[in-house]
Amino acid sequence: MKITFVSPPPNLSGGVRVIALHAARLQAIGHDVTVIAPTDPHPTLRERARATLRGMPLPKPLTRTPYDDECAPFRSLPHAGPVTDADVPDADAVIATWWETAPMVAALSPAKGRKFYFVQHHEVFSPLPANLAAATYRLPLQKITVAGWLTDTMRNLYGDATAITVPNAVDHARFHAPPRDRNTPPAVGFLYAPLLVKGTDLAIAAVTALKARLPDLRAITFGTQPAIGAFPLPDWVEFILNPPHDQIRQIYTRFDAFLMASRAEGFGMTVTEAMACRCPITSTRTGCAPDLIRPGLNGYLCNTEDVTAMTDALHRILTAPAADWRAMSDAAHAAVAGYTWHEATNRFESALISRL
Repeated sequence: MKITFVSPPPNLSGGVRVIALHAARLQAIGHDVTVIAPTDPHPTLRERARATLRGMPLPKPLTRTPYDDECAPFRSLPHAGPVTDADVPDADAVIATWWETAPMVAALSPAKGRKFYFVQHHEVFSPLPANLAAATYRLPLQKITVAGWLTDTMRNLYGDATAITVPNAVDHARFHAPPRDRNTPPAVGFLYAPLLVKGTDLAIAAVTALKARLPDLRAITFGTQPAIGAFPLPDWVEFILNPPHDQIRQIYTRFDAFLMASRAEGFGMTVTEAMACRCPITSTRTGCAPDLIRPGLNGYLCNTEDVTAMTDALHRILTAPAADWRAMSDAAHAAVAGYTWHEATNRFESALISRL
């Protein structure tokens, strides 16, 4: 097949990495794959002023993207968009990968291929324009989603019963750990992201409350943007800025519990990556977590916004008898052992072929 992915401008998000992984693997098994993306526009004067007022830095240009890391066949367009027929090769399938690219793909001519929409989240939360994002799910595009809850959402909210679920996976060559014991003193980890939907404020509140119960607790967080602005970190929390992708495994193995406090997640790749590194999880009931976490066996589930429940769950993990913690650690690893990118890309390929 000739396959074109229409990507947003490259960034370090998990969503872009998933596109890169599928593109590289589809190419490797013999398909003619191209990933194209408009150039990221330079920040306007208003955007610069807003960032200054909020105490947030402007993002720096990337020197390396997930497309580089995965050796995916990527081509940056010489303009900021929109993507039109002149930018897209004729193909068998053309795939929108983000709500802003969906209307562009819908407007392409039939020669560009059967039109698909790779849905990695329900993008109807602040600061995105929810009404515009929601309208894209009503476009006549064949949807492929990364999680069952998204397939259910496409059916229940948008009347589309044809969406196909292809769950994300784990790169087990990168994310792995031998059987291990809990650290002394214990450490809790979480992802730092300056977006309200990611629940960084809730994670900070939970680990702060936990520190009051466990004075020797260590907390470690990492992210792609400096920890300044709306969600300041306590001075005892270790922050790792923009770690190289091949070093994130070592960070996960320092955690004795991982907290995902998101208010909403499409999938939540940090959960599967941490579990592959034998880390028990405390997570809100979002993304892949309800499908993977068995309460008391490999972690705990909490309602969104419930900081007390998050704190209690982390406390149970970090104070469990050593043998019980080791059993949870092993069970976390076992839960994701079968989630391979080889299988995920085979399913993605099958989804494309079934709708051509």
